[in-house]
Amino acid sequence: MRKTLSYFEITRPLNNLITAFAVFIGAWTSGWVSSFDRLILALVSASFISAGGYVINDFFDLSIDRINKPQRTLPRGEISPASALVFSLCLFLAGLLISIFIKPAAFLLALWATGLLVLYSYRLKRTPLFGNLLVSFVCGLAFVYGGVVGRDFRFSLIPAGFAFLFHLGREILKDIEDLAGDESVRAQTLPITWGMNISLLLITIVFSGLIFLTLVPYYLNVFAFSYLALVICVDLLLIYVMVSMWSNRSKENLGRLSQILKFNMILGLLAIFVVRL
Repeated sequence: MRKTLSYFEITRPLNNLITAFAVFIGAWTSGWVSSFDRLILALVSASFISAGGYVINDFFDLSIDRINKPQRTLPRGEISPASALVFSLCLFLAGLLISIFIKPAAFLLALWATGLLVLYSYRLKRTPLFGNLLVSFVCGLAFVYGGVVGRDFRFSLIPAGFAFLFHLGREILKDIEDLAGDESVRAQTLPITWGMNISLLLITIVFSGLIFLTLVPYYLNVFAFSYLALVICVDLLLIYVMVSMWSNRSKENLGRLSQILKFNMILGLLAIFVVRL
């Protein structure tokens, strides 16, 4: 029983639910769907691919996580690295097979996302900025994945753009939090290569740009006032994160801010959801 729970835990079930919600929001903003069955397949497929991404990331990050995240499943020794690798490949394969039954565009997006997640974990995560850009791009793809199930996927590009910037800022923040472990394996992440101040400045620029862009759909009459009311709350939390990260750069505070951003992510999804209510 404990072994089963360990396999479940390593997939980051909450994060996969957020991914599924992002796919749903992509379909929702794109004018709903012609087939409810296809939407369900898209939600399940994206969740499997997301889970595979987290597992293979833990496989390649084992030496770092022994320092930064010793409480995770692999550092605790509850699953062997080889088992984790096979498990991740099975999750990816399941997600890809399911995507075949949605439509050709969905399969191509799923295949693209899978390849990028593997490349990110294997090689690009430890490169300055480029790895952050890649994983943020994949997070934005979740909305487009849902959008292709809807009537007009172009509307899904709006939340996809927001997600890209949001995750870019959060990924850089997490790199600062994980500085000690990354230095131990000589990873060339942004804080190590460019320094903490430049990294914090870049987060500030990204989040400031995101705050501005989140207001644009309302003022262009694309989204209604209900969206504005919620997105202002999202933006206020982003401002709080920026102020706090500059005033307290400790690992503990940065970890707390990362969790606040995860909650803020859900709030942002709700802001998009109310657009079509």
